[in-house]
Amino acid sequence: MGIKDDAVEVRAQGWRTLAALHGLIEAELERSLQGQARLSVVEYTVLDALSRQDGWHMRMQQLARATALSASATTRLVNRLEDRALLTRILCADDRRGIYTELTGSGSKLLAEARPVHDAALERTLAEAQQVPELAPLVDALPRLHAGV
Repeated sequence: MGIKDDAVEVRAQGWRTLAALHGLIEAELERSLQGQARLSVVEYTVLDALSRQDGWHMRMQQLARATALSASATTRLVNRLEDRALLTRILCADDRRGIYTELTGSGSKLLAEARPVHDAALERTLAEAQQVPELAPLVDALPRLHAGV
């Protein structure tokens, strides 16, 4: 195996490790949020993203990027959350083709209830991952990644 092959293998192993950590975290978040807050991880992500916006709304395209979903999947997700009265859609005053999504009072309330569930599950899963030798370096790197942004 040449030097270039070794570099590719190192990156591939890094990716597999990252995917393993992500899978552990997402599975625990899904279990905890569904069980205690009646939200999926992606539903929580939408409510959280909306809560962090200045003015409390986002264009549908921004929401699709924030959730890493396609436009059609985002529309279906927004429909479900709107049916549950957790968010609402409003027309953009400047561009009638533009549609914003906005958190409702019920959405804010559910997010406030779900956030401690999310945070506890994340903390618990990262602590467990810290005990796995292959995952510990990634867990250790997380605070440094945020500081560098």
